[in-house]
Amino acid sequence: MTSTERIQDLLNRIYGPEKGRQVHDRLMPLIEGFDKKPGRNASRFVQGEMVLITYGDTLRHPGEKPLATFHRFARRFLKDAVSSVHFLPFFPYSSDDGFSVKDFFRIDETLGDWNDVARIGEDFKLMFDFVINHFSAESQWFQNYLEDRPGFEHFAIEVDPAEDLSAVTRPRSLPLLTPFTKRDGRRVHLWTTFSADQIDFNYASLDVLEKMVQALLFYVEKGATILRLDAIAYLWKTVGTTCIHLPQTHDMVRLFRQILDIAAPEVMLITETNVPHEENISYFGSGRDEAQMVYNFTLPPLLLYTFVKQDATILTRWARGLNLPSPETVFFNFTASHDGIGVRPLEGILPAEEIDLLVKAVTANGGQVSCKDNPDGSQSPYELNITYMDAILADERSDKTDKFLASQALQYSLPGVPATYIHSLLGSRNWHTGVRKTGRARSINREKLNLERVLEELDDPASFRSRVFFPYLQMIGTWRRQPAFHPQAAFEVLDAGAGLFAIRRTGGGQTIHAVTNVSARPVTLDIERLRITRSGRDLVSGNRIDSATLVLAPYRFAWLEAP
Repeated sequence: MTSTERIQDLLNRIYGPEKGRQVHDRLMPLIEGFDKKPGRNASRFVQGEMVLITYGDTLRHPGEKPLATFHRFARRFLKDAVSSVHFLPFFPYSSDDGFSVKDFFRIDETLGDWNDVARIGEDFKLMFDFVINHFSAESQWFQNYLEDRPGFEHFAIEVDPAEDLSAVTRPRSLPLLTPFTKRDGRRVHLWTTFSADQIDFNYASLDVLEKMVQALLFYVEKGATILRLDAIAYLWKTVGTTCIHLPQTHDMVRLFRQILDIAAPEVMLITETNVPHEENISYFGSGRDEAQMVYNFTLPPLLLYTFVKQDATILTRWARGLNLPSPETVFFNFTASHDGIGVRPLEGILPAEEIDLLVKAVTANGGQVSCKDNPDGSQSPYELNITYMDAILADERSDKTDKFLASQALQYSLPGVPATYIHSLLGSRNWHTGVRKTGRARSINREKLNLERVLEELDDPASFRSRVFFPYLQMIGTWRRQPAFHPQAAFEVLDAGAGLFAIRRTGGGQTIHAVTNVSARPVTLDIERLRITRSGRDLVSGNRIDSATLVLAPYRFAWLEAP
């Protein structure tokens, strides 16, 4: 089957033969007419691939556009550590810190413009957010829908509020339907999964699909090498179902993958699905037809639980299953992001009472808990809102960095592509002022920083930021040089006892045993039992291994390289 035949087959499955042919005739000129970029690096996964996650305006400097401010900072500090930059939505928006997009084709002028993005793209690979599920109630597209302008009549999903929607999976404790009045005076209730300002696209409309394919290809043209499919799990809605992970949603991911395989085969898709592990990895598809990467959503809460309990037993058991369906896929490993720490990915891994323990630990450390509505009318934790720094540390006043850096080193030792949120790299703490200002719990990890103040703190070796930032960069620098830490290098998770997480990575002629003490007590590593070569050395400390055991101090990690 040819590529165009595969696209036609997918469209027929989603829309039926008649509409499938119609939309095929509309999409193929866009795809075939796309200006392919010759000479682009088509290598998917390379040694040292690391992604920095940031908002376009996390760093600010008076009189300078934030994208230019970030680029200046990144060129000075990050070029030897970061390979790709993931910019969270930098488009004009009306709410949710960018995720309620008003214009999918422009840069928010308060941040900069596409020229700023292009300049950053000269130094780093770029990852863009493709906010695929919804659009802003203040957008021109929505006004066009309200006015029934041609091509926009069916952009939103109108639902009779009398319909039984109790089966719908809810990620928020907000109304699913929001009333609006159209220009002709007709009152409609529209599907709004995330908020009243975020109108869900109606992908049953061919006009919606065509617009979003245009946006997809536009982002590739503007330099994106990775596209993040935001909230993809909720894309297709069918009343009477859960409206999550529906077959049409998976076919849509396959469709976008097939389009890119034709127009820009070097560009990868990554799915953002804050759900239990098996549901999450379903977006790999066969390993060759859906996303090349999925967010490893179970890692952040399970890693946190490991440090709270000071016991790596469950993490060790879970990590043994991090196998991939094909060489065309990898996990996207992260601990912190602009969102909170998802709780649903722990379903089936931890019992309810252990999840409650995690909730209590987070609230004790100054965090908050966001809940979701359940079909039976109850609520349950959905997300823990806290910086990963404060989640990991024993209490909010702690100024020790070892425990946090150990958690990050453990993340980097796992198979896959690691990603670090800029606030983790900078050692940011809970931003309670932001929560009070916005009234949103998620603001706790979205502080806007004055660049000069940040630089002053980095110049002070005694400051908390400096004691996190430079050791973190040093750790990344060491990690990047090791072939055994290639995203797809072989791995074996070892049983080193409850207090230790140990993994053997092998690749490029190198073997590394990465061992992390997740406890507040010294733990002895039995080198001989784990078949670790005694004549090797620790890449972290530089020390040689010259005995049958190795004592790791509390919250210390070692990367033991065989000779």
